[in-house]
Amino acid sequence: MPMTLDQIVEEAHHLPATQVAELVDRLTLDLHHAVDPSIEEAWKKETQRRWNEIESGREKGVSSEEMKGRIRGILSR
Repeated sequence: MPMTLDQIVEEAHHLPATQVAELVDRLTLDLHHAVDPSIEEAWKKETQRRWNEIESGREKGVSSEEMKGRIRGILSR
């Protein structure tokens, strides 16, 4: 029996952030079929820059609960 979407999301919570980012990237590419390589490279650099800022403490990450609240707020407009 295939995993449900909720099960997949729960499993993703146990992955390191870099693997979650890679998963999101792969799914996004699958949905959009083709991406300009220069845009893809720019996003990879930006993602890495942001990750480095969080890891170094220069920037603070947002908890998943806070992010869910923000998304709910946007969707309820």
